[in-house]
Amino acid sequence: MKRLFAAWGMLAISFLFPAIAAAQGTGRLNGEIMDKDGKPWADLTVEIKNPDTGQTLTVKTDKNGRFVQLGLRSGIYKITLLSPKDNISFPSPFQIADGQENDFKLNYKDELAKNAAAHPDAVKAREEEENKFKMMKAHFAAGIAAMTDSNEISKQLKTAPADQKSALQQKKTADCQTAVTEFQQAEQGVGPKEVNNHAMVWGNLGQADECAGHFDEAAKAFQNAVDLKPQPNYYTGLSTNIAKASIAAKDPKAIEAQAAEAGAGCEKSAAADPVEGERCWKNLGIVYYSASMMKQAVPPLQKATGLDPKDADAWFLLGNALTGTIDSKQEGEKIIYIVPPGTVDAYKKYLELAPNGSHAAEAQANIQGLAQYQQAEETKVVKKKKS
Repeated sequence: MKRLFAAWGMLAISFLFPAIAAAQGTGRLNGEIMDKDGKPWADLTVEIKNPDTGQTLTVKTDKNGRFVQLGLRSGIYKITLLSPKDNISFPSPFQIADGQENDFKLNYKDELAKNAAAHPDAVKAREEEENKFKMMKAHFAAGIAAMTDSNEISKQLKTAPADQKSALQQKKTADCQTAVTEFQQAEQGVGPKEVNNHAMVWGNLGQADECAGHFDEAAKAFQNAVDLKPQPNYYTGLSTNIAKASIAAKDPKAIEAQAAEAGAGCEKSAAADPVEGERCWKNLGIVYYSASMMKQAVPPLQKATGLDPKDADAWFLLGNALTGTIDSKQEGEKIIYIVPPGTVDAYKKYLELAPNGSHAAEAQANIQGLAQYQQAEETKVVKKKKS
């Protein structure tokens, strides 16, 4: 019985091979493809599909734009060029004969010319879109160049002689405004469905507006970027410029509201990326610290040091901001100074991280000064003598 089963198995296999060979076919397809410039289109993926059987094969062209595909059955095939930008089917369905050499030649340049003649309006629209995209790229590149130059000037301003600073500052201002104009032009050229490009341009426009001192406009640009693509760095830009814009507000309630709004952006930045979140909180602290708004500077600097306890400069700024909020009260003929908790600790943390840092001497002096407050919290009030 075992031999009988083996014999039938061999018989089944012997019938199977001719069936597979018949399904595969013996037709040969020789292809040659030229690109839009009439040159050999190398390394192009070509899809060969028989719509009747569903059989789909892919092959790549060589350096001469040629390819060969064996084992094809007779039928009408669809040949598609899988280019990097889009899939192109040219020309009409192609007839392949089994057991024969089948030559397929395509000059994409000629096909484009035929298509242009047959569909002039569509070609014109496509050319307009391509030109619009080129212009967008040109404006974007010009904006980046202006911002790069502005950043270089910022570095020069730190060490430039006093008599050169004014000219450098004027050039920096001009660069920033150039960047604003170029990014605005670039935004006009972005296609309606190009979400990532829109967000990228808005983000760069926000930086340019901030550079030019247009903080309200910068915040709007970053908000547009966030709405399209919520990214940590966009939230940082949004929060920083909300804070900068709030400095001009005279109403304390308005300042507090904008500070809270800026903080909300940093919370979102930190939730997505703690490193970027720390930068966001530190930015807010620096903005308010530079404007001598110590009450507003303390919370973001506390957040920054919490996210990155090894940021020495953030600890020093926090110490100074807390020192700037020292209050006092009078009890009888005595004045009692109220030192915020954590003030001395902030300076000590700085010295621990940067014992030889540029602020080390100042931090040590401030610790000694605060110690005197603690040792003699009460100071007699000097009374004026009656005349």
